[in-house]
Amino acid sequence: KYFCEHAPEYHVMAAGSLLGVTLAQQESFPVGKVDMLRIYPMDFEEFLYAMEQESLCGILASDDHLLADTFAGKLTELLYQYFYVGGMPEVVKSFVTHSDLKDVRRLQEDILTAYRNDISKHSSKTESIRIGQVLASLPSQLAKENKKFIYGVAKKGARASDFELAIQWLIDAGLIYKVSRVNKVAMPLRFYEDISAFKLFFLDIGLLCCMAGVPASTLLLDTDRLIEYKGMVAEEYVAQQLSAAGIDLYYWSNDKTPAELDFVIQYDDAIYPVEVKASTNVRGKSIAQFIKDNPGMKGFRFSLLGYKTQDNLTNIPLYALPFRITAKG
Repeated sequence: KYFCEHAPEYHVMAAGSLLGVTLAQQESFPVGKVDMLRIYPMDFEEFLYAMEQESLCGILASDDHLLADTFAGKLTELLYQYFYVGGMPEVVKSFVTHSDLKDVRRLQEDILTAYRNDISKHSSKTESIRIGQVLASLPSQLAKENKKFIYGVAKKGARASDFELAIQWLIDAGLIYKVSRVNKVAMPLRFYEDISAFKLFFLDIGLLCCMAGVPASTLLLDTDRLIEYKGMVAEEYVAQQLSAAGIDLYYWSNDKTPAELDFVIQYDDAIYPVEVKASTNVRGKSIAQFIKDNPGMKGFRFSLLGYKTQDNLTNIPLYALPFRITAKG
């Protein structure tokens, strides 16, 4: 405020984690004098640039889908590397410079330890324990077939009242993304939000895999590398990419049937159902049936298949997701 009013010739930039900025007990805030910019972990497009894959970025940014499909093998390999490394700048820099997976894990563990220390610093002892329980449960929550957050997974016999503040704390600190269920897929989605049912995703896929103890061989070497973790890894990846683009995420499920949409997004003036698959096996009828039941609605499937559109359902390769957001569709 002082600089704005008495020394406007200076341009001031300040950086800090949301742990301190959001949660600190401030005496005042210079309302109207600060432009806020939220920084996210690097998305897959930024990871490719860091890996000096500018030519592949150019191909993915173009509309030449046939050409992009010819590089599917290389792009899938890089995608799996991103699953393991994630988008934290220091970790990416280390991987680009040294290609040392052990050093990647060490840095990720250091970051997670720093988060835990910050949590202890900015919260009470009781709340710190509950926050830690929520974080520790994320891998097992997301590894379930139904990824709805279950309080009993965080602590046996727990209820919503035990963890509501801890979850909100993590959301305010920018460490997790909350994806609420909607009871109806219609504009605007927020009108139909069911606050009692939601999924929680971590801010970075590499840190989540580190928390889960996913070994490098599972993601980088095995031919069936995602069999055990495919649901967790693929949905976490999509949630991170879309959230970093500023897109609010929801999901839909029907309690009367096993039908579920992994995500539902409101983009510009339209609603899009989204399905996520971690491989080329895209069997599953939920999204196809949903689009059939809602004439005129278009949907997206993110998988390892190539580009394909059929009956208002467009398949986009997982590695092309950030580039399709940039291209607005």
